[in-house]
Amino acid sequence: MAKHSPDDDLLFKALADPSRRKLLDQLHAHDGQTLGQLCEHLNMTRQGVRQHLDVLEAANLVATVRSGREKLHFFNPVPLQDVYERWIAKFEKPRLKALAHLKRKLEKSND
Repeated sequence: MAKHSPDDDLLFKALADPSRRKLLDQLHAHDGQTLGQLCEHLNMTRQGVRQHLDVLEAANLVATVRSGREKLHFFNPVPLQDVYERWIAKFEKPRLKALAHLKRKLEKSND
């Protein structure tokens, strides 16, 4: 059985907020944006966006790179893949196996 991790709590907390999900959507659409570019799409202060980015960084969903005076933000999908593998994929497998079995059975009956 998978062990509970404090990182899981940070990840789910980060994903719980609609503004943070919108930031992730923006970074997914166009990676490497500055704070100013990200602020253009949200109706909140730079400080508010910065706080949301801090939560996303703590959850390892956003990575940053300095480029001169600018700080670029990049989406990191790895934690989401981990969530998929731990919480979603294992529930899909039985259904997919059942569908594959049904397909083989139907194809066999058509022969």
